[in-house]
Amino acid sequence: MGLNLTQKIIKEHLVSGEMKQGTEIGLRIDQTLTQDATGTMAYLEFESMKIPRVKTELSVAYVDHNMLQSGFENADDHRYIQSAAHKYGLKFSRPGNGICHQVHLERFGIPGKTLIGSDSHTPTAGGLGMIGIGAGGLDVAVAMGGGAYYINMPGVIKVNVTGKLKPFVTAKDVSLELLRRIGVKGGTGKIVEWTGEGIRTLSVPERATITNMGAETGATTSVFPSDEITEKFLKAQGRGDAYKPLAADPDAEYEEIIDIVLDEVEPLIACPHSPGNVVTVASLAGTKVDQVCIGSCTNSSLYDMKKAAALLKGKTIADSVSMSVSPGSRQVLSMLAESEALNNIIQSGARLLECGCGPCIGMGFSPNSGGVSLRTFNRNFEGRSGTRDAKVYLVSPETAVASALAGCITDPRTLGEMPEITMPDTFKVNDSAIILPLDEKDAADAEVIKGPNIKDFPQARPQKDVLEAVLILKAGDNISTDHIMPAGSKVLPYRSNIPKISEFCFTVVDETFPARAKEAGESIVVGGNNYGQGSSREHAALAPLYLGVRAVIARNFARIHAANLINAGIMPLTFRNPDDYDRLTQGDMLRISGVHEGMDKGTMILEDLTNGEKYELECSFTERQKAMLKAGGLLEYTKNAK
Repeated sequence: MGLNLTQKIIKEHLVSGEMKQGTEIGLRIDQTLTQDATGTMAYLEFESMKIPRVKTELSVAYVDHNMLQSGFENADDHRYIQSAAHKYGLKFSRPGNGICHQVHLERFGIPGKTLIGSDSHTPTAGGLGMIGIGAGGLDVAVAMGGGAYYINMPGVIKVNVTGKLKPFVTAKDVSLELLRRIGVKGGTGKIVEWTGEGIRTLSVPERATITNMGAETGATTSVFPSDEITEKFLKAQGRGDAYKPLAADPDAEYEEIIDIVLDEVEPLIACPHSPGNVVTVASLAGTKVDQVCIGSCTNSSLYDMKKAAALLKGKTIADSVSMSVSPGSRQVLSMLAESEALNNIIQSGARLLECGCGPCIGMGFSPNSGGVSLRTFNRNFEGRSGTRDAKVYLVSPETAVASALAGCITDPRTLGEMPEITMPDTFKVNDSAIILPLDEKDAADAEVIKGPNIKDFPQARPQKDVLEAVLILKAGDNISTDHIMPAGSKVLPYRSNIPKISEFCFTVVDETFPARAKEAGESIVVGGNNYGQGSSREHAALAPLYLGVRAVIARNFARIHAANLINAGIMPLTFRNPDDYDRLTQGDMLRISGVHEGMDKGTMILEDLTNGEKYELECSFTERQKAMLKAGGLLEYTKNAK
């Protein structure tokens, strides 16, 4: 029996365990990336390990999230990250150089390599034939120190692609088509492997759009083969020597096969407030639009920008629409500026924003009250845009432009003939905004600069054998990390200050949560299905840790968040009977006895001391995870293992 592409790359990087689905494996990590919203904690964690130099083949520190320097906090964090990168052997991508995933695709991605990043959209690199996985900052810190990255061996879904996209139908629509079929949980515990004759019609930027959005299905990652399309892209970036052909064996087996005929895909749109709430654009035609945003790590490539510019040429957006365009990298912006494309965008009435994440994480350009915003982004969770009652839809650049021109949701196929888009044979390469680290000798005496906003990592709390605590919050289904730890310009500046950022914890759900949790001392949170979906931000575990949350009990969890909870020393537990969720009431006093024995057995008993009922809970911790929880989390476990 042959191997699929996922198995081939994992086999080459396997340092512990067996490629048996559902069992824990350890992977050697070739590359890491961080962005500034998560990077400060990752480098504080790396420093605490007392390792003088990163041990990966390549590690890059990007600044792309907290770009608004409305106070000293973000500027201090940027300076800290740069000084840490300088000392510990990382490349540093300056603010304004671009979104981490776009820049990494252009300048650093290598087929067949492993990459973990402290951002959930690290799977973007799968467009180049990499295994790129989003992880918590602490996992990234351990990998930078030479440690393995541990996950359960995923199952592999094969998406067999045939045909060719019709005009005005895009890779974004293909992503939304997969979400329409399998939803935001359908990829949990899986890797999505794209193959078939149809992929030869998709460029690397289009493939990267698809692997980027794969994160919204809950998938561990997504990956394309490395073929002549990959080689062409790498040569155009002046990196042809990085090319390596990679593909599944003809007799490879898969857990599931999904067929997508590109000719049959039509323009799609994800409705509020979930990337999985997908319908056709035509079905919503005529809905008034207040705001349109083009950009983000999903759709900010030169290809996407040139398409938008061509459709805007000689036209003006509707008077009622506010529109932004955010190029994904300085390379993209430079090449737009050297053609008429940038002028077409500016003359249309759109606002040109900096090369960064910006509106995608609520960092400026928030919609008006109750506004309808069409975005070429990957997430539309409630409040993520910075406006709590906004209605955010996810669309392709073509649909975004068509709707901006009309002032209402518009099927882009009504625009007539799609302009022909040609891509350059070579890209403009200027890496002057990538700062190289000091050599090892000079780095020994280099200073790491910390401003007053940078606080220490929260104190570890080893799991006791008896946990008695109040049910401090009962949350519903699809609670995202944006619900737990909001983004936006008011919150993000405190990413390196856990005491301060904890004041915003769960306030989207319950404004009283931080004060109540702090007063309770120790507490338990209960959630529904798909708890912790979305971002890889470990702050969604660290802030609850600081506030005394000791366990989260849910119907089921999103992968990255469950791992981050364990890394922080918080137990993620599930109801054996999902209906037991309905029997618990916020404010009840709960007790779990025999915690350590329960970890070994895989079951625990939850006593509701308020109503006298008992419920069975399940857990499936590996030996390593049990030791982590008993130690108080991954950081203490790593220190003790030395």
